[in-house]
Amino acid sequence: MGTVTLTNNETNEKFDFNLIDCTRGPKAVDFSKLFETAGIFSYDPGYGSTAGCESTISYIDGKKGELLYKGHRVEDLVAKYKFTDVCKLLINQELPKDEKESKEFDLELRHRSFLHEGLMNLFSAFPDGAHPMATLSSGVSVLSTLYFDHKDMEDEDDYQTMARRIIAKIPTMVAFCYRNSVGAPFIYPDIERSYVENFLYMLRAYPHGKLKQTIKGVEEITPLEIEALDKIFTLHADHGQNASTTTVRNVASTGVHPYAAISAGISALWGPAHGGANEKVLKQLNEIGDVKNVDKFIAKAKDKNDPFRLMGFGHRVYKNYDPRARVLKNFKDDLDKKGIRMDAHLSEIAQKVEEVALHDEYFIERNLYPNVDFYSGIILTALKIPTQLFTPIFVIGRMPGWCAQLLEHIKNPHARITRPRQVYLGK
Repeated sequence: MGTVTLTNNETNEKFDFNLIDCTRGPKAVDFSKLFETAGIFSYDPGYGSTAGCESTISYIDGKKGELLYKGHRVEDLVAKYKFTDVCKLLINQELPKDEKESKEFDLELRHRSFLHEGLMNLFSAFPDGAHPMATLSSGVSVLSTLYFDHKDMEDEDDYQTMARRIIAKIPTMVAFCYRNSVGAPFIYPDIERSYVENFLYMLRAYPHGKLKQTIKGVEEITPLEIEALDKIFTLHADHGQNASTTTVRNVASTGVHPYAAISAGISALWGPAHGGANEKVLKQLNEIGDVKNVDKFIAKAKDKNDPFRLMGFGHRVYKNYDPRARVLKNFKDDLDKKGIRMDAHLSEIAQKVEEVALHDEYFIERNLYPNVDFYSGIILTALKIPTQLFTPIFVIGRMPGWCAQLLEHIKNPHARITRPRQVYLGK
């Protein structure tokens, strides 16, 4: 095992720390005994150079623009598997062996998708127009009171029940949160519809299971729409130790109910610097308003004295093209050809913004490439998804990742309560 020597130049003391070999990516220095050994601690705002856990769930190579779930390239998973298959991979360590196993897992989620009727009182307590993310975070917290036995899980069956239950119920909760915010009646799940189709059905249907009637007939949910949303869910399923995932792990470290930890993750995801970014991208495209204004807004983004920030470009981790953005860009173009029409006006502005930014030295030097948020909002708009649902849809996609991360933490016998140090500068 390699070591790193730390020298305190004030005292000339030297301290050796072990290096940890990672299966992918750079080595890590084991500083867990830094304070105990050297009487000092590290300062790393934002934890950009600090590993807070060991994990086998997802891996990001920012320089290569690579994202893996359990060793599988995200591009391959999106091309070959459904979102529910990826859910099984993340929480159960393996993909379905065949179509039968895939269908059985999807069917289990469908039958678990109904909500406890006691939750209906929660929805009615929120005012009209309440943002679905606020209602959703509260609703998931309430689940901890309805399924309190998950507080003390003992075996794999308990772990799987906890994870599958919330993965199954979260689309129903998102649909109910939205419909409650606009005063529309709730539509219960239809177990004859697949996981992703069911979500679109609960958003769009009228009472008694009827979809919109037009002069041309019923506006059915198309396979292409299901495929598009399925891919968006898959691309958001996990993403290393991001802010909301770290929140889930940190809160779980106190021994709290798993659903309370996930509720905290939902709150963390809501911020515009994190899961709310795709909503901000769409608003910004509307703010730009016309392709002839793109150059002006690009100039504002480059002006260090201007507070304007170009949303949807750059990433804390990726120093190359976000692989999720590449998938969505290609799929967006494909959807347009196959009949799901993008908003032509927004697409034109987005294309111009990308074209200018990718050829501008300012963006090139800073590795500011389009990220997943830049395209997901445009596709969701084409699927007739309301803007205020963009971040809750992120929650649906991220739920299997949060469950996997939470279970990984709970099962780790060496896990400790999170307790960072501080650099104290007060009196």
